[in-house]
Amino acid sequence: MYVSPPTRSGRRLIVVAASLAALLVGAVAVDRIAAARAESRTAEAFQDGMGTADRPSVHVSGFPMLTQLAEGRLDHVDLTAHDIPANGTTRPLPVTKLTVGMDGLKTSGNADEAHARSVRAAAHLSYADVSSALGVEVSQGDEPGRVNATASLPIVGDVTMSAAVSAASGNRIAFTAARAEQGELLPPLKALLDKALDEPIPLRSVPDGLHLRSVTTTEDGIDARFTGRSVTFRPDSPSA
Repeated sequence: MYVSPPTRSGRRLIVVAASLAALLVGAVAVDRIAAARAESRTAEAFQDGMGTADRPSVHVSGFPMLTQLAEGRLDHVDLTAHDIPANGTTRPLPVTKLTVGMDGLKTSGNADEAHARSVRAAAHLSYADVSSALGVEVSQGDEPGRVNATASLPIVGDVTMSAAVSAASGNRIAFTAARAEQGELLPPLKALLDKALDEPIPLRSVPDGLHLRSVTTTEDGIDARFTGRSVTFRPDSPSA
């Protein structure tokens, strides 16, 4: 079957379409390079603030990225960091994993600061780290929302208490409604458990401006969820 060759106008349309496609591919490639640079710079800034050994993973959303960068903003940023270390009494509890979603992230007049319109975050705290911070062995409880705390002393033995876990003011995790589960609650063991559970434990390995909304217990740790509005990030704020 004979097919007539495209007319001159048809060939021009083909050339124009091919040129536009090439320009689009080139624009997308340039935009992706800009996004990668923004992700790298954001990851570096958060690593410096959090003190993590490994650089957090960062993904920025929105197109075109070049326009966002020119306006000094990022529509949405997702960040995941692992193993945020403790730092003495100012930051007593490490964070095993922290995920942060930021909307409307803008740079300020200060090159070391960034401002987010709204933030959602989730922190996972391992039972091993919670145990080290409290000085007793903490594990998942037999009921949802509860943990078991076991205190041990030579000769005296050990005792296990169950406590409810909840969010307290000041970004703290509280242990309440404690009850004996196993073993005899002798005075020395009771003193250990009272010391460990009476005072809520603060969560300071998260960016300032976030507010603890809820905590849930899991098989291997405690999950804490935060939200915040008009959050300002500084080099020293993520772990202040």
